[in-house]
Amino acid sequence: MMAERGIGVDHSTIHRWVVHFAPLLLERFNRRKRAVTGKWHADETYIKVRGRWMYLYRAIDSVGDTVEFWFSEQRDLPAAKRFFKKALERHGRPHRIVIDGSQANREAIISCDAANRLQDRSGASCNRSRSGKVDI
Repeated sequence: MMAERGIGVDHSTIHRWVVHFAPLLLERFNRRKRAVTGKWHADETYIKVRGRWMYLYRAIDSVGDTVEFWFSEQRDLPAAKRFFKKALERHGRPHRIVIDGSQANREAIISCDAANRLQDRSGASCNRSRSGKVDI
């Protein structure tokens, strides 16, 4: 597009623009994004990305909008903690998170919620059931 107008731009200049403007664009997009609901469904799946198998952690709200996602090479407690920490920091605490039977996800939610509770001092309870629902 710029070459059509006779302007020569080096690829390193384009890269600097992306590094500079991407966080600004993300901030503006997130300001306009609709708030997520208080009930999340979180799971992980195994998909191929650029020829490599990766775990996709994702959470959606009750109306089907994506809350957060995270790619990881490992399916373990540290990966689940990073995912839930990122989601809770960005969107706050939901009323309920519905998960599959993954013990790592359950422990990550409890751990991240305990860290948030120490900061919030809200005193909310965390109820766990065998059905995969975690009320926080």
